[in-house]
Amino acid sequence: MALSSLIVNAPAEQNPAAADWSGRTIAYLGPVGTFSEQALLSQPDLATATALPMSSFVEVLRATEGGEVDYAFVAIENAIEGTVNASQDALVFDADLFIQREVVLPIHLDLMARPGVAIGDITHVMSYPHALAQCRHFVARELPGATPEAANSTAEAARLLAAATDELARTGAAIGPRRAAEVYGLEILASAIEDHPDNATRFLLITRDAVPAPTGHDKTSIVVFQHADEPGSLLSILHEFADRGINLSKLESRPTRRGLGDYCFLIDLEGHIADELVADALRSLRARQADVKFLGSYPIAGERADRVREEVSEAQREADSWLDGLRARVR
Repeated sequence: MALSSLIVNAPAEQNPAAADWSGRTIAYLGPVGTFSEQALLSQPDLATATALPMSSFVEVLRATEGGEVDYAFVAIENAIEGTVNASQDALVFDADLFIQREVVLPIHLDLMARPGVAIGDITHVMSYPHALAQCRHFVARELPGATPEAANSTAEAARLLAAATDELARTGAAIGPRRAAEVYGLEILASAIEDHPDNATRFLLITRDAVPAPTGHDKTSIVVFQHADEPGSLLSILHEFADRGINLSKLESRPTRRGLGDYCFLIDLEGHIADELVADALRSLRARQADVKFLGSYPIAGERADRVREEVSEAQREADSWLDGLRARVR
């Protein structure tokens, strides 16, 4: 299917800019109480949809690709720990989906335990591996003898702790969002224990068959599978963007799963597939590299982006009015 048709003919119910999301379904990494759910609920329109927690990133994306749900919502990148490889690899290698939107959520982590448990009682601390890594200084300082244990998510760690009936109930703790403590009846022993106060995670809203129309402040994500036997292939890829003045906000290499030493490049660039320069760059890449996967063009997150989009919209309205005036003179 042509990308242009995905943009022009995207049905209204697949447009993430629409305000009414009632009746739509969004799968996310569960259980209830994860940062994924918190980020989802931070968006007023997405919060009105039916949110369905699932046990893994792969399950979330498969449910979306198979039509069981309308959208997937997954963490893709953390400011401290970098790319969430499990979700990124599932999106790149295991699914055929399009990114609709990005959401950035500030991350604050709390230490929680069963009621009556003190910090001095803790011998085991559970959380998602990224969360454990983001609190390594606090754990080393305040819980030097505690054994770290990995869970499928921060909320899953809280749920397991709340359900424990053995020694874990008396000596265990979990690290996660405050909402997880509220959901599973745990007490907060220490707040904001993350090592870096400016920590944040980027989430993606993903669906099957629509690319949002350009807003004037957009990002495009692609994967380029280089020809390993061609000298300078990476340089030629970069030239496609540099020669057209297109800024890259991310360039990351990942193994392709095809063989040792075989890598692809994940690229985020400024602009939309509907922009002439971006389209021309991707067309040339496709012709030269042959294997290019388009992941989506979507609005950049953030207050600055919102302001830019408002300014662009106003400028477009003025330009349209000016053009209409010129056309009215044609006889």
